[in-house]
Amino acid sequence: MSARKSDIPKIRVRNLHKRFGRNVVLDGLNLDVGSAESVVVIGGSGSGKSVLLKCILGLIEPEDGSIEIDGRPVIGLPPAEREIINRKFGMLFQAGALFDSLRVWENVAFGLIQGESMDRAQAKEIATAKLAAVGLSEAVGELWPAELSGGMKKRVGLARAIATEPEIIFFDEPTTGLDPIMADVINDLIVKCVRELGATALSITHDMASARKIADRIAMLYKGTIIWNGATDEIDRSENEFVDQFIHGRAEGPIRMEVRAR
Repeated sequence: MSARKSDIPKIRVRNLHKRFGRNVVLDGLNLDVGSAESVVVIGGSGSGKSVLLKCILGLIEPEDGSIEIDGRPVIGLPPAEREIINRKFGMLFQAGALFDSLRVWENVAFGLIQGESMDRAQAKEIATAKLAAVGLSEAVGELWPAELSGGMKKRVGLARAIATEPEIIFFDEPTTGLDPIMADVINDLIVKCVRELGATALSITHDMASARKIADRIAMLYKGTIIWNGATDEIDRSENEFVDQFIHGRAEGPIRMEVRAR
């Protein structure tokens, strides 16, 4: 019997391998993200979280393994077919990645104008609505990115990520560089926007407060593979010493940080 469409993961990663020279980054990684599910991958700096995202987005080609979007294999697709897959995606970048030469509303509307060839008036109307959804006024849309605070840039980045109403949204360290209060505001907005869209979300972070807030399920990446995967409210009872050390930020434990002697 064939699988029902609802049984097919929105994102399915199997036996993914990626290395750079002798440095093995992903080593047989497996991960599923269900439709309308929010999954957060946690792990330390250099653990391979960003490489995983880049492989799924098609920016990096893995040496081995498979990635499926809605049941369709996507590794090695021709550019035109890959572009069709990528239209399902929205992305909130770690550093905002706003275009300095475009006004805020133009940044939000970039995918609509460039990717969907929408006329500027209609795109501006949608951009203004998406800015309102993240708590920013129409007047903010006329500003330049250089005039924004860090928190405002994150909100604009989120508005851009949802502007095309994507099926899948990726969040790359969404609270990096923010104070705890603004980080919590961003987390609340992520939850709100993802739920309103009914989107699937895959996030990477080392911020446990953020992970607990936005995730239905958390997976921990260590030495190129997922070492624990479970519901968010189960992570404190994981009985995994690596997970326990990471979520409590302990220096002592099985995870050893490399420190070079001067």
